[in-house]
Amino acid sequence: MDFEFLRDTLMQLLPGVPLTLELAIGSVALGFFLALLLALMRLSGVWILDTIARLYVFAFRGSPLLVQMFLIYYGLGQFPAVRESVLWPILREPYWCALLSLTLCTAAYASEIIRGGLLSVPGGHIEAAYACGMTRQKVFRRIILPVAMRQALPAYGNEMISMVKSTSLASIITLMEITGIVAGIIAETYRALEVFLVAGALYLAINLVLTRLLQWLEYRLTPHLRPQQNLSYVKNTRHAS
Repeated sequence: MDFEFLRDTLMQLLPGVPLTLELAIGSVALGFFLALLLALMRLSGVWILDTIARLYVFAFRGSPLLVQMFLIYYGLGQFPAVRESVLWPILREPYWCALLSLTLCTAAYASEIIRGGLLSVPGGHIEAAYACGMTRQKVFRRIILPVAMRQALPAYGNEMISMVKSTSLASIITLMEITGIVAGIIAETYRALEVFLVAGALYLAINLVLTRLLQWLEYRLTPHLRPQQNLSYVKNTRHAS
């Protein structure tokens, strides 16, 4: 194992980290709002909205992300109406096509996670909020959504980690993020093992930081689940002694 080559490879891959993080953070942030909308459509009780959301989730969860990225990047340009529209300056750029495909894909998965979180909110919490005089909007903003996100955070964290890894597919449409730079180094050196080892370690480091942030956030959002010292038991024990 040539450690000097590993170090040089790491230095070459580091410039691709910002683009990887941009794609991951951007797709998760945009996908959250779309996922929330889809989850509310599923729970709206309106047949047409529920059907549209179900078809969306079925299509994007049931097809590979790579195929979706190809369809957006290569497929949309085949339609004259798209090329002549105001969206063409965006859709012809690989960065925006990658961000769009990642966003649409993660929204499908995240919508089911959020929907499960919304369904897990105890009915007593909602009834108590209404009894306090809250409006429907305040109940959703202050009670339902915070509790639902707290319940959905572990599963949603897994989806965030998955999106970090999914950004590697952006290299297929010429983006030079970490995996795109890897392909270039391998084409020059033919040393695939060492290069992929460094790239894998870099993805692991990113996801390690993300995992720690998610654990801290979960800790902050669940104070009621922390081990609490039974003060009365301690006092009684001291008094007896």
